[in-house]
Parts: sequence; structure tokens; C-alpha cells
Amino acid sequence: MDNRFTLRKFDTKVQHLKYKVLRQVARHAWDGDLLEHVADIPMEIVPGKIPTMRCCVYKERAILAQRVKLAMGGHRDDDRVIHVIDIACDECPAAGYDVTDSCRGCLAHRCEDVCKRGAISFDHNHVAHIDKSKCVECGACAKVCPFAAIVNRKRPCQNACKIKAISINSEGSATVDYSKCISCGACVYQCPFGAITEKSYILDAIDLLKNGDKKTYAVIAPSFASQFTHARSGQVIAGLKKLGFAGVVEAALGADMVALAEARELAEKGFLTSSCCPAFVEYIEKTHPALLSRVSSNLSPMALISKHLKEKEPDCSVVFIGPCTAKKGEVKKPEVRPWVDVALTFEELQALFDSRDIDIRTLEDAVLDDASYYGRIFARSGGLSDAVRRALEEQGIEFDFKPVVCDGIEECRVALIKAGHDHLDGNFIEGMACVGGCIGGAGCLTHGEKNRAGVDKYGREAHEKNMTDAAGALNT
Repeated sequence: MDNRFTLRKFDTKVQHLKYKVLRQVARHAWDGDLLEHVADIPMEIVPGKIPTMRCCVYKERAILAQRVKLAMGGHRDDDRVIHVIDIACDECPAAGYDVTDSCRGCLAHRCEDVCKRGAISFDHNHVAHIDKSKCVECGACAKVCPFAAIVNRKRPCQNACKIKAISINSEGSATVDYSKCISCGACVYQCPFGAITEKSYILDAIDLLKNGDKKTYAVIAPSFASQFTHARSGQVIAGLKKLGFAGVVEAALGADMVALAEARELAEKGFLTSSCCPAFVEYIEKTHPALLSRVSSNLSPMALISKHLKEKEPDCSVVFIGPCTAKKGEVKKPEVRPWVDVALTFEELQALFDSRDIDIRTLEDAVLDDASYYGRIFARSGGLSDAVRRALEEQGIEFDFKPVVCDGIEECRVALIKAGHDHLDGNFIEGMACVGGCIGGAGCLTHGEKNRAGVDKYGREAHEKNMTDAAGALNT
């Protein structure tokens, strides 16, 4: 496949590099010779003495070896999703406050006056300098500088992590505080060197597909409609079947089921937070445990539709495919583990297609029409609330529905604080850790406003416009 065309499928070259590693690992796994060629994969991706952004091609290959290890699942007894490749995390400047060239050497020296640690000094030109050994990064100097000459050079991963789970260790590498991390993957997408990445379970999916004695179903998130823009939605479904999946089911059908159940639970309890986003639920567990009783008791759409599949066919396997890195952690939870075997991202699905040389653009469309419009728009911010409102109407439930739509974890934090103090003007919190909702997930191929339009268009294509009918069809 043309390399330039493949590159255009992704937002960044970092994503493209991850994809190439996953594709090579998958190719060898399909061929059954992965263990023989593990050491060769870095050479296959970076052959010869080609130009590299690292100090040398040998360091590039050493980093790739770490990427290969995580692409193969890393340590099997370690369920943490997000990992830092230390050797790749050495190109960003030291984080913290710095004095820029905008410093005019003024006489006021407000920065010095406000610093309680004595970290500010001046050279013979009166230009300020910050002693990093004394600075506690309070930011007071930056606030008072009349020229805005002092800036906070936080690393991209730290800026991306809104829950402050990332810090810089003594060696200058990023480190993840797993007591805070919610596996949203914001740091993964924003790291410009690909030094932070998520563990992959692509080998587990291939093992299931190669097992001819057991049916394996794909449950695909509705946000896929905004991702594979080089092909039609029906061609993506056809590609999944060509990979060997016995069938493809919409996670949006699970969303229909969740919305109906959540509407009833909300009317009964009077206040509820959503349970669809695993990163949001984990955030509540780690920062607002007193609100856990207010979280919807329903499984996520992924888990609920997978549960239905396995109850109908106990011997089948289920692979979820979506935009979310946190789903890889969700499938390890006791209440979800029996129903979902593997969670993959759209990045990994593209690698699977290309590892089998499947050009989905050439395939005839397959039909996928299980869910309603409202189940499909769960993929974007506000869609869940729209679905719950519709579910209340369809079931004839009279309830003064006042949703609070939280677009990103920062808005979630504010809403939860207000709810904890009974100051929230609303009775339902739609919590989405990623800005934009699932269409902003770290495992997406592309990110941006155009993704919302793609999901809405996909929603309008749904044959079943009624959630009750869509969910009821499962039992026929």
C-alpha cells in the first residue's frame, strides 16, 4: 500500500510510527513467526542508516524495540494501560518557569520582589534568571512581569493531563502517577515524540481470529463513522468480516439499551451520573468516591451489548473496537471481564487491515443497521443526554430532565465538585473525559470538529429511529 496514502489516514507522524510497529507485529503474528522475528522488527521499520530525529539510528531502533514490546502486550501481569518509554522521553526541555528574551532588564524587578524563595537573580544587564534548585513553580513571578517575559514551559504531556497525573522524574523523563491516571490517553496523543503510549492487545485479537473453533464477534463503536474517511462505513464493516470476524455488531445498540435503562433509573433516583465513559467513572472512583452511589448502575454500551452476545452464544468471543484507550482498562474489571475479551483502538484496526493487505476501499459495502439514531450519537458530546431525553419520552416517563453536559475532564471536575456540595443546577451528569466525547479519544485516527459531523450523518442513516424498537429487536 502506498506509504503516502497510509500516512494521510492519521493526524500525526507519531501515530503513523505506532501504526507501523503494530502492523509489523500483526503481520508476523498472522504468519506464526513473530517470536523468530521480534528482534528484526525495528530493522524492518528503520532499515539501514537512514536519517533519524534521534542522535543515531541505533537509539531509534532501541526505542522501537520498546514499542514492539508494548505492541505485543508488554508484561502480562501488568494491567496498566499507559506507559512511558523512558529512552524516548529525553528531547523535551526541562519543565518549569523560564525567562525568555522578552525580559527588558527593567528597574522595577517585580519578579524578584514577589519570589518568596529567592530564586530570581540578575546579570550585569539586569536580565532575570531563575535558580531551578530554589524555584517551586508557584508562578508568582510570571504573573507580575509587565512584559510577560516569564513563561511556564510545561511539557505537552503535562499540559494534556488535566488531572495532574504526570510529573518529571530526576532523570528528566515523564512519570505517571497511577493513583491518579484514568487511562484517557490525552498524554499519548499529545506527546510529540511518542514517548508515552498505551499497551496493545492486538495479538490477543489475532489469536481469537485464528481460532477456527470459536466464533469471534466485533463490537464497533459508532465513532468509527468519523474515522475511516478514505472509505465508506459499509466498507469498514466488510473489512472486519474479511479479517475473520463472524459478525459485526454496533456498540450503539448497547447505547440504546443503556439510555432506556438509564432513563428509568434516573426517574427512580432523581439524580444520576453516566457510566458510559470508563475514564470518567474511574475519575469519580479516585477523586470523588462519595459520589459513587450516584453513578448509573448500568454497564457501558460496549459491555451491555457484549453481555447480550455471550448470553446468546456462550462459546463466542468478543472484540471491542473504538476510539478509547481507557476501554483497555475497563475490560479488565470483574464486572466486564466475562463479556469482552479484547479492546482495540481504531489505530490498531487500521494496522490489522494492512497487516492482511486488506484495502477496504476496494470492498463491497456490508450492511450494519442495528441501532437507532440516538444510540449512534452517543459518540459525541451531548449525544448521551439527547438519548436519555428521548428514552424518557419513548417510555412515557414524566421527569423534569436537567442534564449537565461535561465536555472533557475539566468540565467533569467542576460538575462533580458542585454535585458533591449539592450546588449543581441539574439532575444528570453526562461525563465524557475526552473533549468532544468519544470522537476525541486518543485511539482515533483523526481528531477535530469534522468528526462530530461524521457521527451525526451516520446517526441519520439509522433505519431504526426508535430506541425501544432497536433494543426490542434483540429479543426477536
